[in-house]
Amino acid sequence: MNRMIRPNSQQAETRVAAYDWEALADELDGYGYAVLPLLLTTEECSDIASLYSDPSHFRSHIVMARHGFGKGEYRYFRYPLPDLIGELRTALYPRLAGVANSWNERMGLDQQFSGEHAEFLQQCHNIGQTRPTPLLLQYVPGDFNCLHQDLYGDLAFPIQVAILLSEPGTDFTGGEFALTEQRPRMQSRVEVVPLRKGDAVAFAVHNRPVRGTKGNYRVNLRHGVSRVRSGMRHTVGIIFHDAR
Repeated sequence: MNRMIRPNSQQAETRVAAYDWEALADELDGYGYAVLPLLLTTEECSDIASLYSDPSHFRSHIVMARHGFGKGEYRYFRYPLPDLIGELRTALYPRLAGVANSWNERMGLDQQFSGEHAEFLQQCHNIGQTRPTPLLLQYVPGDFNCLHQDLYGDLAFPIQVAILLSEPGTDFTGGEFALTEQRPRMQSRVEVVPLRKGDAVAFAVHNRPVRGTKGNYRVNLRHGVSRVRSGMRHTVGIIFHDAR
């Protein structure tokens, strides 16, 4: 059996807990994203990427060009999720929920997120959002992902995680992960996030607060991937809310 399918759940929790989450929260507050270096091993990256060719793991297949999303394709995993992906989703969520709750308070939003992912998913399911959202993306030369937001329903968690499964400069060239931040009455700000194979990036899905001279104001974020010049690029996306 594929090693990625049956990891030790304690191992997923242990590796997530090992990061300096205070520093990562500061990065998220300051820039709208934070990098978690080497969240996955090289073998785990290869194991997850290899799932793409087996439709039995997935509930749907999206060709971006058909929908105006860009060029490239992705597949949404079905439940039950592959163990490592499900366990990382569970382990990452409570660390990010504290940041999400702080952001909502600063933006004057009443919603507060549960500290347990299972409870949050139950809230999604109670309003008809029952379809899993973690996905596996594949890009070949000429492919790109337009700037977008992954919301999927009325109840959306404001932070998500993407993990690069391929090595830049070896497996592919181009294909940089980018964020744009639309600020009120100002020009948009762009961040290009340098990632290596196995690195994860946690980033704001939609809005986040920024401290200004007159208090907090809200900025609007979108994310995407620049054109792949050569090779093949795989990414796994961990979205914490489920979809309709």
